[in-house]
Order: sequence, then C-alpha cells, then structure tokens
Amino acid sequence: MTDSPLALPVVDAALEQRLVGRLTRIEELLEGHCRSRTPYVTRAATHLMMAGGKRFRPLLVLLASEVGPHPEADEVETAACVVELTHVASLYHDDVMDEAALRRGADTANARWDNHVAILAGDFLFGRSSELTADLGPDAVRIQARTFTRLVEGQILETVKPEPGEDPLAHYLEVVAGKTGSLIATSARYGAMFAGAREEVVEALSAYGEIVGSAFQLSDDILDIASESDTSGKTPGTDLREGVPTLPVLMAQASTDPADARLLELLGRPLTDDAEHAEALALLRAHPAMVQARDYVLGQAAQAKKLLEVLDPGPVREALESFADIVANRSA
Repeated sequence: MTDSPLALPVVDAALEQRLVGRLTRIEELLEGHCRSRTPYVTRAATHLMMAGGKRFRPLLVLLASEVGPHPEADEVETAACVVELTHVASLYHDDVMDEAALRRGADTANARWDNHVAILAGDFLFGRSSELTADLGPDAVRIQARTFTRLVEGQILETVKPEPGEDPLAHYLEVVAGKTGSLIATSARYGAMFAGAREEVVEALSAYGEIVGSAFQLSDDILDIASESDTSGKTPGTDLREGVPTLPVLMAQASTDPADARLLELLGRPLTDDAEHAEALALLRAHPAMVQARDYVLGQAAQAKKLLEVLDPGPVREALESFADIVANRSA
C-alpha cells in the first residue's frame, strides 16, 4: 500500500510512530496469549501467529481508539489481542476446510501435524480470545459472541449452494460479510468503544469496518480475474479454475444475453483444462460484469467514506478515508 510499516495508510508521522510502538506491544502480548502449559500445545498454537501477518485487525482497533478520549486504555490493547486471536484461530479452521498446505509461506498446522491438531489449536486460540473478552465485560462478550456466530455462519454458508430461489450474489455477499466483514467491524467498534468515543462514532466506525472489510475481499475477486501474474505476484484466475464463485463471476452468470452462452457454459464448472481456463479468463475480462463489479466496490468505498463524516477532520479520519480509497483502487 505505502512505504509505511503499517498495514493502513498513515501519513501523519506522530500517529504512525505511536501506532507502530503500540502494535509492537500487541505483538508481545499475542505471543504470551498463545502459550500453553505444555510445549506441544504452545508450538501448535503459536505456529500461524508467529508466521507473521499484517495485523490489520489489531491495528484497526488501535487506530479507531484514537477517535476517543482514552486511546491508551488497557482495554484497547486487550481488545486488539481478542480480534487477532479470533482471526488467527479461524485461519486454522479455514486451512482444514480448504485442505491447504501453505499459509503465509509456512506449512499449515494441518500439513505439519494433522487436521485434529489444527482444529484443536484453533479452538485453543478461540478459548484464549474468550478469556480476554470476559475481562472486557458483558457488552464485549455479547459483541464477540455475535461476531463469532456470524463468522462461523459465513464459513458454513461458503460450503453450500444458495437455497432454491435465493439470489446467488446475495448469498455470496452474505458469506463475505460474515467471514470477513464482521470481525473487521468489531475491530473498529472495539477501538472506539474502549477509548470512550461517542456512541454515534462507535456505530459509524463499526459500519465502516464491515463495508471496507467486505470490499477488500471483493476487490480481491476482481484482481483474481483482472491481474497479470507478473504485476500482482498471483496466478490469475485461481478461483475461476477451482470453480469458486466470486463477484465478477456471479455478476456474469446473471446475464441473459445469448452472446454469453459460451462464457456461461464455461463458468458452470471447474476449469481444469488450461485452454478452457484461458478462454474463460479472456471472455470474463472483456465482459461488462467486470465494470459492474468495479463499480460495486467503488460504491462500497464511497459509502464507507461517507460514514466517516461523523469524525473530526484529522490524521485518523484521513487514514481511514485513504484505506477506503486503496480498496477501491485495487480493483480499478
């Protein structure tokens, strides 16, 4: 995104320095929270946490706390640990469901050990997250429970097809909001809430987090089709090859134009044949669904920025607005 060591675009030097210092403290706390009485459990539970990551969610907690009168409150640090522990725990379960072998350049827990260890390591981290949430009080427990419910529901819905008569795109957007948007929304909520921000600010930042978090995933969908491997570092059309529904694919599948018959035929199955995969990729890149998908993400980013009008002008608001712009421009 930028040359900043942070996963969010912070241009104010004083704010950046403050966030970097606090995030270092969060890193130390996370390592401690992953530790067990036994070395074996500790190795499994710290495996993905120590593999790194952008720490976007705890950073958002810290940044959102800057809008309140008490950004240095102990509860803010605790909340930052809660959201990252929850996120990393979900990755263990994701990797089992996806039968993934690598995560963040390292062996997944299920590849290094087995599915049972991976699932239970994730459960261990969920347990740690719950312990910390209990220290934050009943309101936080309720928020965390609702967030966790939505996250798991999103993961389940991702594995099933839409119900008869259900809009496939609406189904997919619900999956993304649950799996990705919900925890990012809670991250922003926690930061503002535990720093003592006004209720209207807490609600606005929570809504912002859900929209931007979901839009970030949707922009990835577009990049999966539009990007070239030499510029993005990713293999284009990976989701397309595996038959995974994404925003532009679902928008294209809604077409009733007879000219799209060949594309719709290809999109109706996993594309294991290289020639058919290349054909589908070319047809999809030229399809109006790509413009429609980009317009949707741009609209979401604009909506997120509108919510920030409740904040006073300054470096925090600028950073959040810039992030929404970056999400939009990734797909443009």
